[in-house]
Amino acid sequence: MHIARAVPASTVVDLRDLGGITLGPGRCVRPGLVLRSGALAGLDVERDAAVAALGIRTVVDLRTADERAAAPDRLPPGARLFVADVLGDNPGVTPARLRALLADPALAQRLLGNGGAEELFAETYRRMVLSPSAAAAYRALVETVADGGARPVLFHCANGRDRTGWAAALLLMLVGASREAVRAEFLAVNRSGRDARAPYVQGFLDAGGDPGIAAAIDEVRPRYLDMALDAMDERWGGLEGYVRDGMRMSPAAVERLRHGLVMSL
Repeated sequence: MHIARAVPASTVVDLRDLGGITLGPGRCVRPGLVLRSGALAGLDVERDAAVAALGIRTVVDLRTADERAAAPDRLPPGARLFVADVLGDNPGVTPARLRALLADPALAQRLLGNGGAEELFAETYRRMVLSPSAAAAYRALVETVADGGARPVLFHCANGRDRTGWAAALLLMLVGASREAVRAEFLAVNRSGRDARAPYVQGFLDAGGDPGIAAAIDEVRPRYLDMALDAMDERWGGLEGYVRDGMRMSPAAVERLRHGLVMSL
């Protein structure tokens, strides 16, 4: 099962190109047009010339206002910034506060102990599907990616996992990927972003943090994607209803997305 191709970068976490992911017999995502990553606050184009060479035209930032203020993006040359805040004014304790929680084991224990971490993440995934403001943010992302003049597009959240993970899942489903392919790409972040997260996780453990909390924070789990998919199926009867009634996206925008991103092998 193909997953997104890693783009070598030392100052951007988990930069990957969705191009090449299989969509069915004889079809795949066109390379070089839609990429995912963690936040770009540390981007250094002199050290990462390969990032500048991607020709990114639009960066879509899925983070909250507080996250953007604390760690503003450094844009690739010639790129414009588009904000599509998924969590809005009610970010909760996850995923927006992951790094802060890893720095404070006592706070993490109070908020996330006794299995609370997984439950909070699961609920966040439901909210990313059911919240009208989240639906509006994801609609804006899809419409941006569907715009040929905006591509190549790079989208990201803080760590490139949760909000970014559902964004990638949604884009892939819209262009015809199977749920098995979507799941493979969703879970791939557990390997691809682990090195970047390792210092924070190890520091948390060294300070006495609960290994169960560390594991829940350090990885996405199949249950999280299932929570989002189940919410979509239960509320709107599947992808078509979610796109039409939840996201209120026009069929023309979806068709532009497919026309631009799908290529024959």
